[in-house]
This record gives sequence, C-alpha cells and structure tokens, in this order.
Amino acid sequence: MSETPKSCLTPILHLLLLILVFHSLTATSSLHNLLRSQGLPAGLFPDTVKSYDLDHLGRLEVHLEWPCLSKFETRVYYESVVRANLTFGGLQGLEGLSQEELFLWLPVKGISVNDPSSGLILFDIGVAHKRLSLSLFEDPPVCKPQGTTLFF
Repeated sequence: MSETPKSCLTPILHLLLLILVFHSLTATSSLHNLLRSQGLPAGLFPDTVKSYDLDHLGRLEVHLEWPCLSKFETRVYYESVVRANLTFGGLQGLEGLSQEELFLWLPVKGISVNDPSSGLILFDIGVAHKRLSLSLFEDPPVCKPQGTTLFF
C-alpha cells in the first residue's frame, strides 16, 4: 500500500481550516438575521458575540467573547454563554442574562414580542414583566467586560 505524502495533506488541512473560519464568521454575523427571521429584534445580543449554536429543537446557545455589562433602559449583564429556547417571537427559558432593577440583579427568564405593531418587547424577570420599546433593540448593544465602568 502506498502512503499519502504529507505534501498532499497540507493543502487539504488548510482548506478545512479556511472552511471552519469562514463558517464561524458567517455564523456570528447571521445570529442577527436569525433573530429577525423569528420575529425578534437583531439587537438582543451584544456586539461581543463570538458564535452561536441552534439545534433542531430550537435550543439556542450564544457564546460571547467575555461576560459583560450593557444597558437598554437599565443595566443588563450577559454571562459568557446565554441559552434559551427560540420560538417565533420569543426566547423562553433564558439562562445567562440578568437585568438590574432597583439595585437588584434579577434573572431574565424570557423575552417576547407578542405584537410587533405595538412597538413593545416584553422581558419576564420573574416577579414582573417589563415592557420596553423595540427601538432599543435595533442594533447590538456595546457590551463592556465586567469591572469596566459604564458611562451611559
């Protein structure tokens, strides 16, 4: 049997590496398109998205470069991995996202857009449902690493 020369494998490995890198870049940029296609605003996740996975059951897992703080109407904290069940018009069973309310950090359990024409998005923070303007979520928010001062 003849062996495959290393020189033949090198171009194949380079091609595979390029495909993986391209897929990663495409996946990151398409998260916002995915959200829009599901009736959600593109700016629910910050500008620090590294990659995401979506399985056949609608389980979404978003990977960020680092845990970070941002602000919509109040401050929000994203863990480095945020998970949710993606349905049309909603993210349910959210894990990895918290919102500050009256000096308390409350986990965001769900996000939904029931009626896009209302211009409102609903955040389920457990003890209450908070309505925010959809216009706050048009673009991905800037997200600063934890410990960085936010000047909003």
